[in-house]
Amino acid sequence: MDIQALLGEVDRTWQARANCMGVDPELFFPERGSSTREAKEVCRGCVVREECLDYAIANGEKFGIWGGMSERERRRVRRARLAGRQGVPAAS
Repeated sequence: MDIQALLGEVDRTWQARANCMGVDPELFFPERGSSTREAKEVCRGCVVREECLDYAIANGEKFGIWGGMSERERRRVRRARLAGRQGVPAAS
């Protein structure tokens, strides 16, 4: 029996497979200075963590935890990726 037929059309986007589905979104957008530990823990074992991070970087997400990283951490990854494309060593 085809499980997909039983379930009907299933959302196949990466977001539908994310660990954060059903979690209060406020957890991923903490107040300035608040801990991000709990949100990052949700992301830690997520099967779509890379897709989430790539999405945030490609779309310039300025706020929240995406792919297990804060905006500051994503900026470092973005700079490293750009430097890698240009053949320039990334600054720390």
